[in-house]
Amino acid sequence: MNIESKDILVTRSQLKENVLNNKRVIGYEKQRKQLLNLLKESIYAGESNSALLLGLRSVGKTLLVKSILQELQNDSFEKNAILVCLNGLIHTDDRLALKAITTQMNLDNAVDGKVFGSFAENLAFLLACLKSGSKETTKSIIFILEEFHLFCSHHNQTLLYNLFDVSQSAQTPICVLGITFQLEIIESLEKRVKSRFSHRQIFLSPKEDHTFEIDRRLKRIQNVLCLKPSTRLSKKYVNSWNRHIEDLIDDEKFHTFMQRVLEVDPGEQTLNNLMFLVVSQLNDRKTRLTLKDFEDQYQLLESEDIFRLIRDLSVLEVCLLIAMKHYIEINDTFTFNFEIILTRYNAFVNSHSNIQEFQRATVLKAFEHLQNLRLIGPVSGVGLSALQKEYQNFELLLPPEQIVEAIPKLNYLPTEVAQWATSDLI
Repeated sequence: MNIESKDILVTRSQLKENVLNNKRVIGYEKQRKQLLNLLKESIYAGESNSALLLGLRSVGKTLLVKSILQELQNDSFEKNAILVCLNGLIHTDDRLALKAITTQMNLDNAVDGKVFGSFAENLAFLLACLKSGSKETTKSIIFILEEFHLFCSHHNQTLLYNLFDVSQSAQTPICVLGITFQLEIIESLEKRVKSRFSHRQIFLSPKEDHTFEIDRRLKRIQNVLCLKPSTRLSKKYVNSWNRHIEDLIDDEKFHTFMQRVLEVDPGEQTLNNLMFLVVSQLNDRKTRLTLKDFEDQYQLLESEDIFRLIRDLSVLEVCLLIAMKHYIEINDTFTFNFEIILTRYNAFVNSHSNIQEFQRATVLKAFEHLQNLRLIGPVSGVGLSALQKEYQNFELLLPPEQIVEAIPKLNYLPTEVAQWATSDLI
C-alpha cells in the first residue's frame, strides 16, 4: 500500500468520526447561552428550573443540548450534578420512567425492598436519597425529557406534575428540560401541571434569511470535512486536503445545491447522513470529494427516505398521493384541499369495481395521516384557520416524479392503482 492509499484511509476514518461525533452547533448562539445559563444555575447555584426546547424535527435541538452537556461535563459536572435522560418513545408510562430514573441515579439498592403507594411517593423517596444533610453536598439533578409531547399522554401527567412540583419547591435542586417538535405543546399540559411549569420556552428555528442559513450550513460542512492536525498525516497533506474542501465549499454551484437541500429538508440529521455517505466513497482511487458526489448520494438518500415513508402507507393513502400528483400536474398548481382530492379519488374508485370504496370519514383520517407524516403540509395564509379543515389549502411535500418511482416497488398495491400512478386519464 502506497503513502497516498494510507493517507486516504486515515482521512476517511477521521472524517467519519467527525460526522458521527461532532456536536458543535453553528448558530443558535442566543438559545445556546440561555440553555447553558439555565443548567449552570441548577448545577452550581442549586437553583431549580424548568423549560421547554421547541423546534421542528431535525432542526438540531438534541444536538444543541448534547453539545452543552459535553461542555459542562468537562467542567466538573459529575461532582455537582446527576444527568437523567428520558425519552417518550421508550418510557411510555410512569412505571418505566420511574425505573429508568432509579437506575440512572444509581439508587437501585436504596429502593430495594421498600414498598410505596403512589408514583409521587416513589419519586419523593428517590429525590430524598440524594440529600446528605447540607445544601453544599447535595447534587442537582438534570432531567432531559426527549419527545416531551408523549409524556403528556401519561395517566394524569403524574410524572410531569411531580417533576415540575419539585422544581418549584425547596427540595433537591432539579432542572427539567423538555424537548419536542410540537410548538403548541404547552396547551396540552393539564391545569395543575401548567401552574407548576415556569413557562420558559426556548425556540429553535431556522432564520427566514436563507443567506444566513446557507452560510451556517456551509460552516458546519467545513467544520466536519476539514482535517485536524494528526500524527498519522503530514502537515502538508492536511493543508492540501483542507484547501480542497474550502475550494469545494466556495464553489457557487455547491452553494446552489446546498440551497436546494436546505429548502427540501432543513434538518441536521439529513445533512449528517449525506456527509457520511459522501465520505464513505473515499478510497485509493477516489482521493477527493466533488459536487457530483454530493448530488449522487443525495439523490440516493432522497429516494430511500421517500420509499421508506411510502412503503408503510395503506393502499388508500397511496391513492390519495396519486390523486394529489395528478391534480397538481393537470391543473398546473401547487395547492389543493381535501374536497378536491376526495373528488378525484372517488372518480377513480367508481371507474374500477375491484378497488375498495371507503367512507368519507376514513378518507379524511388517511388524509390527516399524510399530514402527520409530513408528506403534505398546510399552506399558510390570512384567515386560513377560519376555514373548515376539508377546505384548507395543502401542498404536496414530495416531488411527483419520486412518487412515480416508488410505486413499482410497492408489491402490495392492486394493479389498477399502480397503473393509475402513470396515467393521466383520471
